[in-house]
Amino acid sequence: MLHEKGTFRLTAFLGGTALRFLYNLPRFSEDLDFSMVKKSAGYSFPDIIGRIKEEFTLAGYNLSVSYNDKKIVQHAFFKFRDLMYETGISPLKEQNFSIKIEIDTNPPRGAVLKTEIVNKYFPMAFLSYDLPSLFAGKIHAILNRKYTKGRDLFDLGWYLSRWKDLSPNITLLQNGLVQTDWKERFPTREDWRRYLYDVVEKVDWKRVANDVTSFLENPADLNIFTRENILHLIQPQKNAP
Repeated sequence: MLHEKGTFRLTAFLGGTALRFLYNLPRFSEDLDFSMVKKSAGYSFPDIIGRIKEEFTLAGYNLSVSYNDKKIVQHAFFKFRDLMYETGISPLKEQNFSIKIEIDTNPPRGAVLKTEIVNKYFPMAFLSYDLPSLFAGKIHAILNRKYTKGRDLFDLGWYLSRWKDLSPNITLLQNGLVQTDWKERFPTREDWRRYLYDVVEKVDWKRVANDVTSFLENPADLNIFTRENILHLIQPQKNAP
């Protein structure tokens, strides 16, 4: 639907949903995250949201929509009534199913764009960031977030276990930290792992696990999602002699 409305021509698709779509991240997400890459005089967040709501309504869905387009990161919440009950996911008829859409209209500079062509459900092409830039965005979230989000650390472990030599786009990471008023010394290509190690070492791991549990595709993944394993992945891997 977003593809049909032309949103993908102006924005890059990011975040957990993009990682699941492109790289099979084994967890679910409740957000659709985008970053503005091209300014357009015809761009209107309320119009995009209104057209999406109209399409859902015509398809027979019962939903409500709220949005805020006054901030740099514009967002909208789509709340579907009765959907979880009708599909048998929840025994409670009043339980809503929610989707959040965010568009950052002033993202930090330095990302490397990449055109992706996928054909999972139907053929489509869209912009995203390359892997080091996506990784930089995740590290920025971990360092900058004021509260514990287990999904961030699960994604960190997934990145580092799948691509052991992956390094973040440091320019993008540093520019993102500037935007969010980072007060400490900036991570560099040589020491970014130390910043992550400090976060994982100090965080309340019970809260981390509780946050991510309901989003896991395979609940058994929680058995290997431990502080010790994530710290091991963060440490530079030395080649055997």
